[in-house]
Order: sequence, then structure tokens, then C-alpha cells
Amino acid sequence: MIADLKFNFYTNLMALILDGKIARDSIAEKLKNTFLGLGVPPQLAIIQIGNRDDSNAYIAQKKKFAEVIGAKVEHITFDESVRKEDVVRRIEELNNNASVHGIIIQLPIPQHLDEYELVEKVSPQKDVDGLTSTNLKLLWSNKQGGFVPATARGIVSLLDYYKLPLAGKRITIVGRSILVGKPAVLMMLNRDATVTVCHSGTCNLEEDTRHADILIVAIGKPKFIGKEHVSSKQIIIDVGINLVSGQSLEEEIEGTQLVGDVDFDAIKDVVSAISPVPGGVGPMTVASLFENVAEAYTMQINS
Repeated sequence: MIADLKFNFYTNLMALILDGKIARDSIAEKLKNTFLGLGVPPQLAIIQIGNRDDSNAYIAQKKKFAEVIGAKVEHITFDESVRKEDVVRRIEELNNNASVHGIIIQLPIPQHLDEYELVEKVSPQKDVDGLTSTNLKLLWSNKQGGFVPATARGIVSLLDYYKLPLAGKRITIVGRSILVGKPAVLMMLNRDATVTVCHSGTCNLEEDTRHADILIVAIGKPKFIGKEHVSSKQIIIDVGINLVSGQSLEEEIEGTQLVGDVDFDAIKDVVSAISPVPGGVGPMTVASLFENVAEAYTMQINS
């Protein structure tokens, strides 16, 4: 297991909490200092199709973070019934606009539109979501010059912030989505970890999860991972964001409770370190997105 963890843990005490807000604020300060002297601030364009409450909340977080660090956000909205051609035309305009340095399509989008087709219309140099085939190929090949999906980048940055090494570690990832699971696999492999991927078709899931040094969970099932899935001295990264009924908590939607894919209360006294929900990977995702925007800005002004 993790022999070189940089913290002291004691039997029967709560695990180290991997606080994404603290790590996010560290990134924000660096980005703020970087942007301070720029004549033209970096700008992110967000394309939103429809009016989902969750998308509205995520976009609000991005706008708030951008304001803190001195970046700009252009928020472009379309009705849910928009034609593909109209969205494509707007993407092409943004691709050709030198004052826009990053472009994302807020997912999910209405079913009558093909998200992969629309994402491919974004210039790879402005694809700060890291979802175009060009950027995915760069990640697959472990080549520089591309962008990594923000949540996967945020996971690695959170581990790095707490000085938790990846090289040589056994990592199990539960989930195989294109936004989190698959890019996280590649990032971990590129950092010399040994990776096991589990999903809904995995038999004897507990065997794979218990034997990991680092367990990353991104399956979208509230409190799915329990005490039977973990062992002592593990590091747990919970990527899940699930709204369930219950008492409202700070910064959450009234009348609901935000929980992860891991049963935090059941395992916090077993494992060595764990990211909470809310306040773990979520804040890191927003910060990592704007790290991608900063890198896109640098590449474009230097090209």
C-alpha cells in the first residue's frame, strides 16, 4: 500500500481530508498573478444549449472563478430546439475570434444534437475541455501541447497538491466515461502508475477496489462504495456528484443534499485519505479548466 504517504495517520482517527477548495485557491492565486500584467485577459466562451438547472449552476461557478482570477467569460445560450447548423456557425465564429482563447460546450446537450460532432467543430487549440480527437490523441500518446479534460486534470492536481505520488502505485478507477474515467486512466499511466479499470460489468468489484493504493470512483451512484470495498491506508478520490433528498447544506440547492459515489461516513475511519463531496474534486475541476485556458492563451499569443 502507500508506504511513502507524507502525513501521519493514527488508528481509528478520521482520514486526511483532501480539501479541493484549499488546492483550488492555491491555483487561483497563481492564475491571478499570471493574468495581472496581461494587456488582454484570457477569455473562455461557454456554449449552453437548453436551460438545465445543473448546467446553470456549473456555469455560475465558472463565471465566479473567472472573476476571481481576472479572466473573462462569454456565455452563449441557445434554445433547446436549436438547429445544429446554428450552433456550428457560432462555434466557427468563436474559432476565428482572436480574443477568445478557449471554447467549451456545456454538456449534456439535447438528444437531437450529436455532442461528438459539435465538439469536433471546436478548434483543437481552443478545446480547453480536451475532448476533440486531436487532444485525446495527444493524451493517448503522452505528447505535450494538448489539453486534458478538466476533471481528470483536477484529480491529478489534487493528489499532487497533497504530495501523494502516483509512480509505481496501484490505482483502481471505477467508471469509464470519456470525461473522467478514460482520461484519468491515461493520465495515471502517463505518470507510471499501474491502472485497473472497473465498471458496471466488473465481477467481484470488491477484490479490485480493496487491493488498490489509490481508488478513484466516478460512476454516478450515490454512496455506492462502502466499507466492504476499501481497506486501510488507501487514498480515496470521490468524483461523484449526486443530488439526494435531505437537509440543505452550505452552497447547495435548498432542500437537497450533495453526496458522492463513496459512503464517506462509513469509510472515513478506515482509509488514510479521502476527498469529500462537496469540496473535493468539484472545485479542482473549475480551477483545472482555467489552467487549460491559461495554457491556450499562452500558446495562441506565442504562435
